[in-house]
Amino acid sequence: MGEAAGSRPALPAVGMRATLERTITEEDIVRFAEITGDRNPVHLDAAWAAHSPFGKRIAHGLLTASLIGGILGNQLPGPGAIYLSQTLRFLAPVYIGDTVTASVEVIALRAEKRIVTLRTECVNQQGALVLTGEAVVKC
Repeated sequence: MGEAAGSRPALPAVGMRATLERTITEEDIVRFAEITGDRNPVHLDAAWAAHSPFGKRIAHGLLTASLIGGILGNQLPGPGAIYLSQTLRFLAPVYIGDTVTASVEVIALRAEKRIVTLRTECVNQQGALVLTGEAVVKC
């Protein structure tokens, strides 16, 4: 989606996809807790989390979801994209050391308004779907 200086980027086509992969670290979780103030012990306290339904610490759901924003703002649709909405369904936990692949796919366009609707998903290294949803952005 090249663009001339000062011009608007071309709209993506339905079916275009982009992905981003990241291994979730201890530091990611600690920094996300510091930034957001979400210090739920299921994310930060191994002893507490051991007695949770997950059996060990998990990443914040919104940390995982934030990978989607990285794609939208940098790849597809790309720089200048503005989030209008995002639905999310959290389907499975993400643990420290999991490698998450976030993906977006253009599923609808409103060209006259420059509004793009995208299917959003995150899967772990085993291919299990951990998060699904739909994003709407203006570009």
